[in-house]
Amino acid sequence: MPDSTTVLEACRRMAARRVDAALLTDSNALLCGILTDKDIATRVVACELVLQDTPVSKVMTRNPIFVLSDTLAEEALQKMVLGKFRHLPVVENGEVIALLDITKCLYDAIARLERAAEKGKAIQAAVEGVEKNWGTSISAPSTFIEALREQVYQPSLSTIIQGTQSRVVTVSPTESVLSATKRMVEFQMGSAIITMGNKPVGILTSRDILMRVAAKNLSPDTTAVEKVMTPNPECRSIDTSILDALHTMRAGKFLHLPLTDRNGNIVSVIDVLNVTHAALATVS
Repeated sequence: MPDSTTVLEACRRMAARRVDAALLTDSNALLCGILTDKDIATRVVACELVLQDTPVSKVMTRNPIFVLSDTLAEEALQKMVLGKFRHLPVVENGEVIALLDITKCLYDAIARLERAAEKGKAIQAAVEGVEKNWGTSISAPSTFIEALREQVYQPSLSTIIQGTQSRVVTVSPTESVLSATKRMVEFQMGSAIITMGNKPVGILTSRDILMRVAAKNLSPDTTAVEKVMTPNPECRSIDTSILDALHTMRAGKFLHLPLTDRNGNIVSVIDVLNVTHAALATVS
């Protein structure tokens, strides 16, 4: 759509097609930007802009990275993970022919991780044979074997929620969308967990803000998160394997996965980029 389109119109068109990104063209019909649900949440709603008065050119991400139509899925996936973006325009003969979403590449990431796991099982069998020959009294080989065994078995999600990934934005059901969105921006998170008595009852994501708030031109300041959140989000334990997390997110078609500790408390929320990055690192 033209970059002169209002944010409200852009949101409505995106919602009608059930997509969370749109490509924008300049007056010469050339690709000049991309508008995503993240842009809507962080640059429009959190900044309290008036949707019907704001052209998308003011809030879009300019000059997006793109790939050619003959690019391998693996290379496209690497670009998205390294660049930390979920959408990638596909160009052929100078024209944009498609918009690739990272969720479409998850099958490739899953397949690569499963192949690595199969190789890992073969290595493990060989390692066990070596361990028997060396015996348990030799410390150095045993240390090596333990280190190798850790790499062979599928790592769990607990390995990727250290540091910044351990942050969780929690809000009450009656808190406004505006307040929740500003906190998401403050903590650089793409979602907020809605809790009642420390129990998760919903999740609010950038996509929810696009589809259920902006596209309907609701007031973020007077709309409670409980009205637009996704209720009863699927959660996983931090002991869940990266591969299982990928399968879960792909099957459920969601981009965020709340993680719980052994006591059932929410300790982190990971997104599809976190998990895909971890999967590729594991394969490497």
